[in-house]
Amino acid sequence: MARCKKQPKRFDQINVIPFIDIMLVLLVMVLTTATFIKQGVIPIELPEAKASKKEDLKKEISIYVNAKGEMFYEKEKVDAKRLEAKLSLLDKKQTVVLRSDKESRFQDFVTVMDILKRLKHEQLYIVTKE
Repeated sequence: MARCKKQPKRFDQINVIPFIDIMLVLLVMVLTTATFIKQGVIPIELPEAKASKKEDLKKEISIYVNAKGEMFYEKEKVDAKRLEAKLSLLDKKQTVVLRSDKESRFQDFVTVMDILKRLKHEQLYIVTKE
């Protein structure tokens, strides 16, 4: 009985299709997680304004009102009384930036504006998107 010796196959090509499949899955995972890491701020959807002018802001205090009506002073959740107490400690010429979600109640916006007016703050910016 004659035995036939098998010649080993030459390995002169690399199959890259499984590599491409893995890379595409990794790309999808990176893109989906990257959209959630965008910024570490409170998620609000700003209303639009046509006649807005970008201002070069220096040191500023940010106040956020989200769609649920929750108020935040520099990323710290506060109620109206606590917000007024914090704002009363500031200089009247300190820049205050108000970012209110377009889906929030108008009353929440008016509450913040009323506090700022009562404390006689002069530098107020309302942020919108173009």
